[in-house]
Amino acid sequence: MLRLAGEQVESLFDEALPIEVRELPADLARLDGLLADDALLEPIAARWEAASRDRGRPTIAMALFVRLMVIKQRTGWGYETLVKEVSDSLHLRRFCGLSLTASVPHESTIRKLARRLGSEVIDEITRLLIGSAVRERRFTPRAMRVDSTVVEADVRWPSDAALAHDAARALARAGARVGALVGTGAQRVRDRSRAASRRLRLISRTVGRRIGQAGGAREQVLAWTAETGELVRASIREARRLVAEARAKARGRGARRKLAAAARLQELAERAEKVCRQIAQRVAGEKITDRLVSLADPDARPIGKGKLGKRYEFGYVFQLAEITENTRRGARGLLLPAPTKVGSPNEPDLLPNTAEELRKAGLRPRDVALDGGFPPGPVAEQLPDATKVFISGRQSTGSRHTDRRLARYRVGAEGRISHLKRGYGMRRTRLRGIDGARTTVGWSILTYNLDTLAIRAT
Repeated sequence: MLRLAGEQVESLFDEALPIEVRELPADLARLDGLLADDALLEPIAARWEAASRDRGRPTIAMALFVRLMVIKQRTGWGYETLVKEVSDSLHLRRFCGLSLTASVPHESTIRKLARRLGSEVIDEITRLLIGSAVRERRFTPRAMRVDSTVVEADVRWPSDAALAHDAARALARAGARVGALVGTGAQRVRDRSRAASRRLRLISRTVGRRIGQAGGAREQVLAWTAETGELVRASIREARRLVAEARAKARGRGARRKLAAAARLQELAERAEKVCRQIAQRVAGEKITDRLVSLADPDARPIGKGKLGKRYEFGYVFQLAEITENTRRGARGLLLPAPTKVGSPNEPDLLPNTAEELRKAGLRPRDVALDGGFPPGPVAEQLPDATKVFISGRQSTGSRHTDRRLARYRVGAEGRISHLKRGYGMRRTRLRGIDGARTTVGWSILTYNLDTLAIRAT
C-alpha cells in the first residue's frame, strides 16, 4: 500500500530539547520549505502500480524517501552510512519527518525503492519543480548553456580475456542454480574460470614485458585470448543445453522459478556469446563497433573524450542544459532532465531531447551558449526561439561584446559539470544499466535544483 505522507514528527520528548536542537539549520530549513509541496509527490502516486496502491503492506512514506535521497546526494554517503547518520542526527531526523522514537528505514528498503521508482518519476518531479519556480518564485530563465559529460559506470577497466574469465565464472554459477532447480541428471555447466585465469595471468606478464619490444609477444597474447574465448564457447554450449532442459521440465509446482532461472541463464549466455564474437573480431584484426565492457552492466560503452588523463571512460554520455536568469559570472540556474543514449552519442544526437524538455517546460531562453561540438544547422532547427546563439569556434552572434560575454558564460558549463560530479554524486553511477544511470543523474539534478532555489531564497 502506497503511503505519501509520514506520521507526526513532534512528540512529548521534544519539549525537553533545547530550542537550538528543535530548529533546523538554515539550509535544511529552506529545503524543508521547498519539499513541503505535496504536488512534488504526485508523479510517484501516478506511476505506482494500481493493483498495489491500496493493498498490501504499507510502504515507507514517500516524503521520507525523497528527503533521504536528497541527503544522500548532497553528502555522497552510501545507503548504510545514510541510515546510520540520519539515525544519530536530531536535525536530519526532523528534516526527514522522523520523530525521536521512530526508526529509520533499512538501507535495502531505500535502495530497492530508488530502483523501483526509476528515472521517469525523478525527471517528472524535476519538471514540476522547475515549473513551480517559474510560476511562483519569479525565476525568469533568459539564458541557457549546454554541454555533455560522461557518467562512469561501476566497472573496472575491461579486457577481452578478463571478460571471458568473468563469463566462464558467471555461467558456472548461474548453471549451478538452474541445475539445482532441474534436479538429478541435469546438464552440468563446468567452471572453466581457473583455466581462463591462468591464461589471463600469462597475458598480464607478457604485457608487463612491453609488447612492442618482445618479438612475437603480440601474437602470443592474441593466441591466449583466443583460447579464453574457446573456453567460454564450451560453457555457452553447456548452458544452452541446460536452458532447454529447464524449460522442458517446467511443469507444475515450481515451473515459474525454473523458467525465470532459465531466462536469466539464457540472457547471460547471450552476453557471453558477444564476448566471444569480440575476441574473434580482435584476433582477426576487425574493428569492434559496439563493444561490451561489462557483463554486469551491459549498457555501458567505451567513450573517448580526448582527455589527457583519461583517454577512454566507460559509462554513459549525458547532455546537461542549465537555464539561468543572466549570463553574469557565477550565474547559477536550474538543470533540465538530462537525456542520454546507449553508446557514445554526439552532441547533435541528444539535442532534440534537450529541446523537447525546453518545450515541455514552456521556456524560451534568449541567449544560448554551446561548445564547438554543436553544428549550427541542427541548433537553429531545434532552438528556433533563441535570438543570440553562440557556438564556440563555429557561430558568432555578430557582436564582439556579446561573443565575449557568451564565451565566458559557456565556460561555466565545465565548472558546473565539475561541481555536480564533486558535490552531487554524478561522477559515477552505482546502479547498473542505462536506467540506473538515468536514476543516479536524475537524483543529482533534482538535488542541485533544490539547493539552487534554496540559495536563491536567502
